[in-house]
Amino acid sequence: MDEKDWLLLQTLYDKQNLTKTAEALFVSQPSLSYRIQQMEKEFGITIMHRGRRGVEFTPQGEHLAKYAQEMLQRLQQTKEFLLSMENKISGTLKIGTASSLARYKLPGLLKQFHGRYPDVEFKVTSNRSSELINSVYKQDVHIGFIRGDYSWPEEKHLIMTENIWIVSKKEISLGELPKLPRIIYKTDWSLEHVFDNWWKETYSAPPTIAMEVDHMETCKEMVSSGFGYAIIPDIVLNESEDMYRLQLRTKHGEPILRKSWMIYRKESLHISLIKAFVDFIKELKLM
Repeated sequence: MDEKDWLLLQTLYDKQNLTKTAEALFVSQPSLSYRIQQMEKEFGITIMHRGRRGVEFTPQGEHLAKYAQEMLQRLQQTKEFLLSMENKISGTLKIGTASSLARYKLPGLLKQFHGRYPDVEFKVTSNRSSELINSVYKQDVHIGFIRGDYSWPEEKHLIMTENIWIVSKKEISLGELPKLPRIIYKTDWSLEHVFDNWWKETYSAPPTIAMEVDHMETCKEMVSSGFGYAIIPDIVLNESEDMYRLQLRTKHGEPILRKSWMIYRKESLHISLIKAFVDFIKELKLM
């Protein structure tokens, strides 16, 4: 097995489909099937079974696919280390980020960093913060940008603190919220936990849910159209928007804040590219 075989197995395991794997690797499906047969002969195993819905890996095939993933990861780490030995900031920086940070903050950051280090390329993936923690720990990505207070055993740096607002098209009061239509959206459990705790601390009656949408941005548009109120972090809002705001506070009057963090593995700092990016982010103050 070589690097091409490792990539083939990893891609097939991810996609669980021969046609999609062949398209992703820009090879013909017969060539792909032939190479799988050669690996099966080499190891004396059956790697996967074909079905109507795709492929299903055998236990031996799954073990081999995980081995391939480990080898690709080691090879990438070796390439990155060799580049760092030249004292040149170049290569591909793999970033995992919460979607709201990807939309509102990350493009500007990467533009600044790329201006400083033009030989750097980026691979950016969006996911929930809880999933990003696992991605950074497994070193699928170099840097994670997460939102909320999650447990992380390695290095972390606070990049942003923001207010949370109750927003409405028209003026409202805290006392009438339980009777007013509320718009909710899908988000990570840490933010839901903040909302739920605040509500239980403030009211004895449940909220009146009028609508559920998929994203904060969609929720904001529904509020702007007058369908109800919502509770939204500051990152989605801007001063020019014509919406009434109430700051989310504890019963003692303290503002409830939403924190965002950069997380990474300490051992990864021996790669000059990663260290340069970490140092760059630490120089900034986003909010």
